[in-house]
Amino acid sequence: MNNKTLVFGASLKPNRYSNYAIQRLVANNFETVAFGLKKGAISGVEVDTELLYYDDIHTVTLYLNPKRQKEFYNYIVSLNPKRVIFNPGTENPELFSILKENNIFFEAACTLVLLSTNQY
Repeated sequence: MNNKTLVFGASLKPNRYSNYAIQRLVANNFETVAFGLKKGAISGVEVDTELLYYDDIHTVTLYLNPKRQKEFYNYIVSLNPKRVIFNPGTENPELFSILKENNIFFEAACTLVLLSTNQY
């Protein structure tokens, strides 16, 4: 599958949803990259602590609360993803508007549910 996904707000803690999302994306053969506060690896995916300009990002799945997202608006838009998924608790009307202005599809959904129901 070619839907390269950036897990934004990745946590090395195994009980965090972002961590589980990386595990499920890898298990479902999605090319996965991750950005988080602490460097490490989850299911073979290195968590980057610097903002890298990845090529061909299809989906950005957010695991960062709205207050923390603001400093990353330009970065997310610059990746020109096909979609941004706002996982529960990350919904952000201000970023919704910015994405809409830049013709980037977004949805408030749960990556884990989308994967488990084959809707990803």
